[in-house]
Amino acid sequence: MAATRKRKPAPKKIAKRTLKPKGRAQPRPHDGSIARIKRLSEAIGVSGDESAIREIILENLKGAAAESRVDALGNLLVKCRTRGKTSLRVMLAAHMDEVGLILMLPGSDGLWKFGTVGGINEQTLPGKALWIGRDRVPGVLAVKPVHLVEKDEAEHPIKPDALAIDIGATDKDSAMALLKPGDRAAFATPFRFERGVLYGKALDNRLGVAALIELALTPPPGIELWAAFTTQEEIGARGAQVAAYALDPDLAIVLDATPAADMPMWDGSENTAFNTKLGGGPAIYIADRATVSDPRLVRILDAAAETKGIPHQFRQPGSGGTDAGAIHRTRKGIPSVSISVPIRSPHAPISTARLEDWRALVALVRAALDHLAKQGLREG
Repeated sequence: MAATRKRKPAPKKIAKRTLKPKGRAQPRPHDGSIARIKRLSEAIGVSGDESAIREIILENLKGAAAESRVDALGNLLVKCRTRGKTSLRVMLAAHMDEVGLILMLPGSDGLWKFGTVGGINEQTLPGKALWIGRDRVPGVLAVKPVHLVEKDEAEHPIKPDALAIDIGATDKDSAMALLKPGDRAAFATPFRFERGVLYGKALDNRLGVAALIELALTPPPGIELWAAFTTQEEIGARGAQVAAYALDPDLAIVLDATPAADMPMWDGSENTAFNTKLGGGPAIYIADRATVSDPRLVRILDAAAETKGIPHQFRQPGSGGTDAGAIHRTRKGIPSVSISVPIRSPHAPISTARLEDWRALVALVRAALDHLAKQGLREG
């Protein structure tokens, strides 16, 4: 009879312990945020035709929205999925559009006449590469060769009327076969991210759009949060006025990008009078050309930044404006404030910004929303 071997008892399973972090951990921006900014930056969304940007946003928010709709002006209005009872309706706004060009008519030589859209820096136009239309036809802003420029011409800046868009067409018919009047053109600027620096076109305001996507994906409980991705800000904040009227929120926070006037002075001396600077954190607006920010919202943002240790700065009053300029005057009046990522060289073929400033903006707005959910917008 064969001997039977005794089996060893199975080892006892040791339960794994999970350590819960102390306090509430600050959520970080979702993985892929850089790729999202890149895609938004390289898309064409010149004022009045923001459809490509809208499609990217809808794709990113698929399944995360309780409700979404597109209005007659092309604004995308998204109601975020929130938990718990809500007593405050908050509108977060970020404009989708960018400055650029609009095609008029081609000449018999196949060169397109064009107009500018928004406050574009005309000095940067000559010789720049373009992406044109929804098929992203390549083109260039043709300029007279320097060899043939007369002395009196060289003493004056080149105006857009002296330029034309060259797509390589040989005549009017071949030009019209590829593009049509009304097509938009944007700078052909590939996005880059190196050493914490964002390089790209239309960072005003694709950084705000990317931040609003992050916030819409993880909304705080206790707030009826609406994400308004607006149109035509660069030509008069037209979309924001319509969106604010439709939503009728209790308050609004506008996410944008602001010019950082921190470059050296025209004579090369040190700039000590900058309005914002790169690396200083997001800029809270106290006032601009079109808005005096609600002081309660300014205090909430400032206090949230101090409590959470989030770097921030105050944008010095001056020219310029955001969607808040239209929102705060809508209906019976809407308490509003703007907060922006500082960028250099806005409304030009390429701008620069720092990722740390963008991340801080997301964290600061999230902290302010948490405060509003708990405390509301108190008087005084």
